[in-house]
Amino acid sequence: MVKYISLTFDDGPNLGDDSTMNDMLDILEKHGVTASFFLIGNKINENNIKVIKRAFEMGCDIENHSWTHPVMSDLSKEEIQKEYELCDQAIIKITGKKPEFFRPPYMAVSPLMHEVIETPFICGVGCQDWEADVSAEERFNKLMQARQDGVLYLLHVMEKNTATLEAVDRIIPILKEEGYTFVTVPQMFKIKDQANPKKGQLWSLVNQK
Repeated sequence: MVKYISLTFDDGPNLGDDSTMNDMLDILEKHGVTASFFLIGNKINENNIKVIKRAFEMGCDIENHSWTHPVMSDLSKEEIQKEYELCDQAIIKITGKKPEFFRPPYMAVSPLMHEVIETPFICGVGCQDWEADVSAEERFNKLMQARQDGVLYLLHVMEKNTATLEAVDRIIPILKEEGYTFVTVPQMFKIKDQANPKKGQLWSLVNQK
């Protein structure tokens, strides 16, 4: 039986001269896999649009991680809508495609957020890679422990996050040898026959019906 895993990356694109997202694309390209990138809308600028376009042209999907990365469960209906729609619009302008999924900042959710935002909410299984003192080895080990069919790995390509680059570069060939196929989040939901994901939940594992 084929097993599936999705690599998902938050907090791109990068500001200034940092190239963490682009370096991750190099790794994905080297191993012949694709992933899902959940972007913070107000980080998008003229200098990093080309990286987003590169990801999209490689077959990666570009998803919504809000406009400014606030704690959205504390926001009003209008504020939630603005955070979501501004990010959506910025992505559509670059890719021509509306994001299909949403990852809430800090995984802070509320019934109001589910009411306002129609797309499914994605969480994932992480390795604390937003913490600088978690080594590449620790990240690799946590990801290996969490591997299973249908899992969504939650990782980050924020500035200077080189330890995650190392962990991902190391784990992809190992998981391939174990029979895993890497797919994007939209592909995972289609493969697992979840064409109409339930609202009101955070998805970390996509099981078949």
